[in-house]
Amino acid sequence: MSFLEQEIHEQPDVIRQLIEAEWSNVQAIRQKIADFNPEFVHIAARGTSDNAGRYAQYLFGIHAGLPVALATPSVHTLYEASPRLGRALVIGISQSGQSEDIRRVVEDGRKQGALTVSITNDAQSPMAQASEYHIPLHAGTEKAVAATKSYTAQLTAVSMLGAALNGSTEMIAELQKLPDYANRTLKLSDGIRGWAERYRYMERLVTLGRGYNYCTAFEVGLKIKELCYVVGQEFSEADFRHGPIAVIQPGFPVITVAMSGKALLVILDLLHKLGERQAECLVISNDDSALGMGHKAMRVPELPEWLSPIVGVIPGQVFAMSLAAAKGYDLDQPRGLTKVTYTI
Repeated sequence: MSFLEQEIHEQPDVIRQLIEAEWSNVQAIRQKIADFNPEFVHIAARGTSDNAGRYAQYLFGIHAGLPVALATPSVHTLYEASPRLGRALVIGISQSGQSEDIRRVVEDGRKQGALTVSITNDAQSPMAQASEYHIPLHAGTEKAVAATKSYTAQLTAVSMLGAALNGSTEMIAELQKLPDYANRTLKLSDGIRGWAERYRYMERLVTLGRGYNYCTAFEVGLKIKELCYVVGQEFSEADFRHGPIAVIQPGFPVITVAMSGKALLVILDLLHKLGERQAECLVISNDDSALGMGHKAMRVPELPEWLSPIVGVIPGQVFAMSLAAAKGYDLDQPRGLTKVTYTI
């Protein structure tokens, strides 16, 4: 078994350990945030971690009433400037915590008086040390280059902070069910290996999501690029209608994340339009109507929409892994990639 497959299957346990170990820490950070009363949230991240930031944009905006901006780290490093962050909650998200540009955003915010929090898998990393507060991911060593368990742990940490900021007992109770949701999703994803080879010669694709699962479209697309070397583009369902849908021809592969919730109706409408254009739709969903509109269905269990990105990405991870295996590629060491990417 590859490290990648092992780490995909470790995700329920990582999520459980993170929630159990860090809930009191997250509650303490919530109190600091309440006392500080930030005007906005500024999130610094790259790659997979940037997709965790996209999730936070929706979660914090909807459940904590906080506008969220994704940082432009080059402003701080290459251009040696620092936007006004004194009234911000600055969050750095990174698996390794090693990248200089991400650390600089956190460091500059702290110098200006911002409240700073880091989310990493290494409590001794430069970024963790640069921030005032830290949420460790408890993911253990991730040996495969493609991030899987560290990503869902990042989403879980963000979801914990969002639930704490909201204070809803219902949200907190649902959060405790996450390990079970993840475990059930893995079982539902067993069949993907049996049909992934159909797409062995796929050279391009589009991945689509909306709302909370905008991040899922980006992360699934990234995993397929990293592991399978397929050219792809990620879109919001809404943005895709504004021009890019013109690329769809018969047989064009489209992965669509269509979870139950506020965004479902508009995504069902788009799936109908994709069907009219004879696209090859692969659907990640917990809705029977959406799954029925796909050439291939990747089912997840019913769960609250705000938690769905944490398990919705898992079928995409399994598909990317299975497709890479069908292509004969190295699952643990994709060409041209390293586990820790240093950017300045």
